[in-house]
Amino acid sequence: MLGHRQLGFDDYLEILRKRWWIILIPAILGCSGVYLYSLSLANQYTSRTLVIVEQQKVPDSYVKSVDSGDIGERLGTMQEQILSRTRLQPIIEKFDLFKTQKGKVPMEDLVDGLRKSIIVMPIKSLVSTREGDLPGFSISFTGNDPRLTQQVCSEILSMFVEENLQLREQRAEGTTDFMKSQLTLAKKDLDAQDAKLADFKRKYIGSLPGNEQADINMVSAYGSQLDAVTSQLTRLQQDKSYMESMLAQQLLAWQTSQKTSGGIGEPHQDALERQLADLQSQLVSLKARYTDDHPDVVKMEDAIAALKKKIEDNQARAQDKTPKGSETATTTTEPQSLQQLRLQIHQADVLIKEKTREQARVRGQLSMAQGRLSMSPGVEEQYKQLTRDYQTALNLYNDLLAKKNQSEMATSLERAQQGEQFRVMDPPNLPEKPSFPNRPAFAGAGLGAGLALGVGLTLLIELRDKNLRTENDVEQFLGLPALALIPVIGDGKGKKDRTGRAMSDDGPKLPEAARV
Repeated sequence: MLGHRQLGFDDYLEILRKRWWIILIPAILGCSGVYLYSLSLANQYTSRTLVIVEQQKVPDSYVKSVDSGDIGERLGTMQEQILSRTRLQPIIEKFDLFKTQKGKVPMEDLVDGLRKSIIVMPIKSLVSTREGDLPGFSISFTGNDPRLTQQVCSEILSMFVEENLQLREQRAEGTTDFMKSQLTLAKKDLDAQDAKLADFKRKYIGSLPGNEQADINMVSAYGSQLDAVTSQLTRLQQDKSYMESMLAQQLLAWQTSQKTSGGIGEPHQDALERQLADLQSQLVSLKARYTDDHPDVVKMEDAIAALKKKIEDNQARAQDKTPKGSETATTTTEPQSLQQLRLQIHQADVLIKEKTREQARVRGQLSMAQGRLSMSPGVEEQYKQLTRDYQTALNLYNDLLAKKNQSEMATSLERAQQGEQFRVMDPPNLPEKPSFPNRPAFAGAGLGAGLALGVGLTLLIELRDKNLRTENDVEQFLGLPALALIPVIGDGKGKKDRTGRAMSDDGPKLPEAARV
């Protein structure tokens, strides 16, 4: 009646005393059976090796590695590559693994079995807490033969080491090639920007930013120079006009004296010459106020030219009327003063032409300087855009050049095997005892299973047992208190319970008092 009563410690001891053989026999059978089964299993040997990740020998401040990725991710990539069929099948053929299964099992299953026998386990750092910081890893391989297991583990280890060196070198070379191609494109862009900037400077030379003050100084200088040249030209023109009037007056006086002495002349001719002198004086006054292109000046010059022609015509008619014998007497040389005035007038004409040309040249230079100065804002905006593009291209080129040089040094570092490497701390060991099956563990597991089975059977038997053995059993089963207990009087041959009461074959006899 186990399900209808509460058990104490004494009850459990009583159950164990009665049912010990039910617990012990399954435990012995389970332990011995499982151990005998483990003897039938083939021995498996495990060879292990420890690899640490050794950082590069040259400090990062001198040569920065191009492969700055997570070592854990790189190890995972290498593991997938090495544990592929392409890499594992040659190992099966080289060491003649799975000899008994070849021809019977597909190669895919053999490769999968070999893959399951290889375990790559990263080692967690005890010092660094940075994610991805991997101090090393271990490789283990399990096989049937100890010597062969060690050889296969060594082969896998060498594959990891070689794959790491090759992968890092390939990444460094790939980075260097990429930097070279980008540097070539950046150089082309820089050359194009440089050509544009040079063409712009040649086109707008003198108008570039920074030349404004020079242009202002040039405008001021050319203005002062133009004023000086204009002043000189005006003074020369005035001097010429004055000398021409003096020449006209002296020529008139000399001709008058010649006519008086030679009896030649007309009163009308003197009036024309006086009128010419007046006009020339007016012309001098006009040129002092206006330029040579002014309409009043042009009109006055035309009037003077017409009057001069008229005087020459009158002189020509007068000479025609003069007797031939008197020509020699009237033909005389002009005085030295008149010749001197004519020479001075000629020199003044030469200087006036030179100053006029110089005035035109200075005006042109002044106009160019003013034009450059007026173009400066627009030219400055275009120049800033070009220089900004050029500076951007130059910075990109210099940055790529520095990265290319750094990548080339990193590649040389990897080729010299001075970069990050896998260093073998513990080479693959030769296993001395099998790693599977662990026969003591098998025996312990069988013992535990047998004990669990025995305890389960004991509980089941106790649950199905309906005998009433104690006063508590009577009270729990009937729900009534026991008033008195009548001992069983037997022949002494019957069974007794734990309290010394006689028991029948079917269980304890109910006391009479319990039936009330």
